[in-house]
Amino acid sequence: MKAAVVPGFTEPLAVEDREIPAPTGRQALVRMETSGLCHTDIHAARGDWPVKPSPPFVPGHEGIGIVEATGPEAGHLAVGARVAVPWLGTACGHCDHCVSGWETLCLQQQNTGYSVDGTHSEYALADADYVVAVPEGIDPLDAAPLTCAGVTTYKAVKVGGTRPGQRVLVSGIGGLGHLALQYARIFGGETIAVDITDEKLALARELGADHVIDARDQDVAEEVARLGGADVAISTAVDNDSFRAAYSALRRGGTLVLVALPAEGSLELPVFETVLSGKTVVGSIVGTRQDLAEVFRLHRLGRTRVIRETRRLEDINLAIDEVLSGKATARLVFDLR
Repeated sequence: MKAAVVPGFTEPLAVEDREIPAPTGRQALVRMETSGLCHTDIHAARGDWPVKPSPPFVPGHEGIGIVEATGPEAGHLAVGARVAVPWLGTACGHCDHCVSGWETLCLQQQNTGYSVDGTHSEYALADADYVVAVPEGIDPLDAAPLTCAGVTTYKAVKVGGTRPGQRVLVSGIGGLGHLALQYARIFGGETIAVDITDEKLALARELGADHVIDARDQDVAEEVARLGGADVAISTAVDNDSFRAAYSALRRGGTLVLVALPAEGSLELPVFETVLSGKTVVGSIVGTRQDLAEVFRLHRLGRTRVIRETRRLEDINLAIDEVLSGKATARLVFDLR
């Protein structure tokens, strides 16, 4: 099988021929149809974060495919089923996080495309208990970005406590942000889109943003203050300046939800303002299996639209360059069929 492999943190990815693995235990062998390129894949390939993967490894965690075979403990998963292979590859299932609906915080979790081989390959092994069924009628090219970009921003809107009528600022209308904007609208929010490129500002308008701010020549905090301030700000732009702007745009009692993970991200909080204004800053990391099932149902109902372009796995290094240069309109998805 073909697989995109990270040989080392300073090297380009290599597309190699590997043996098709055999599932054991509760594993499933999934023949991949599509696999989305997430910025996390790039951080993984470069060893950007404090906890690093171990090369060589296969990145990718927005994988959609067909179950080809299962291990002896995975008989509950039907061969032939279409499933999503997400970032949360497996968790212990027993700790307080797992049993309270926060499996994504499990200290024993394994992450697809990071601590275990991922989905940028023709076949992948996955824990049969942690894949999520993809409903009939959803295009696998749409399902791939929903498996991370979708469920991550859906969870962020939830974590922000978004309620109908609240003003919700979305910073960065890219692969994550264009979906965050749509989920904020589904939750009944008055949406404010912020970006610095003409294409993404135009996309925000196309997707129905109530207000659009060009951060190149408009002061985000001032513009949002004229509207009454943001009740919730969801930061998906990989930029420290965008974090500060989103925080400053909050009204009293507002919540900043941090989603993006730049290699050297930091936010210095003014304690006096945070306390007296009752502001909240919270981190939000992906979503659970239940969250992803909800994301798929919403998409099947026609409530969301995925902006994506297809690429070949052989061109993965060119695709990474597109993302880093900001040329990618939204999500890039490898079509492996």
